[in-house]
Amino acid sequence: MREPRTVVITGAGTGIGAACARLYATEGANLVLIGRRREPLEQVAEETGGWVLVGDAACPATWEAFVAQISQRYGRLDVLLACAGGHGLGSATQTSPQTWEAALRSNLDSAFYSARACLPLLLESAGNIVLIGSIASLAAGPEVCGYTTAKHALLGLNRSLARDYGPRGVRVNTVCPGWVRTPMADQEMEPLMEFYGETLQQAYDRVCADVPLRRPASAEEIARVCRFLASSEASIITGATLVADGGSTIVDVPTLAYAHMEPSHD
Repeated sequence: MREPRTVVITGAGTGIGAACARLYATEGANLVLIGRRREPLEQVAEETGGWVLVGDAACPATWEAFVAQISQRYGRLDVLLACAGGHGLGSATQTSPQTWEAALRSNLDSAFYSARACLPLLLESAGNIVLIGSIASLAAGPEVCGYTTAKHALLGLNRSLARDYGPRGVRVNTVCPGWVRTPMADQEMEPLMEFYGETLQQAYDRVCADVPLRRPASAEEIARVCRFLASSEASIITGATLVADGGSTIVDVPTLAYAHMEPSHD
């Protein structure tokens, strides 16, 4: 009988991380759920049978303890899903040093230190790393300087890790979602809801109005993309950026004025 895979998920308490945990639980994986807040992690653990480790994924000292515990408990590590992240709001002149550092810490440092700590075990199993980027890794939205910069840098980390550790059997890839219905995205809808007097659903409809699929992703859809990249079905793929955005980044922005003149296609 095949031994269950051990899967470490950062940012596992909500959103994409929690969806990944639920998905891997159906396969009987040994789940390690990492995050800064115990309560949401415990809720996911109740659903999935995962093991909760509370701490900051951007802290190297925390990871030393985590890896020792994971090695002692399971003796192996097969997949790291680096889902931890955060905001980084404001243009450059609106971004304080503290906001800048927080954006890099939550979106970039967390991925780097997670990968750095887990690589020794992943090398033993010829395992996989999946980083969670964003379409902000590929383009720039308004007044999100810290977030955009960190997510762009994440692609450099992805390629560097894939280049260095591919010869030793470890694959590393990044998923770049567009809008995903998560608690973090719900917060980002609040300014639109307040400005336009809209419901949450109407705000999502507004931000997806020019997305070819006309809707945000669910966290479960992105989790399935992550699982694919970490599976044997993607065995030749490493250093890749898989965009899962409903088509957002294929849109030719300067032509939208013409598209808005077109009648709807039934």
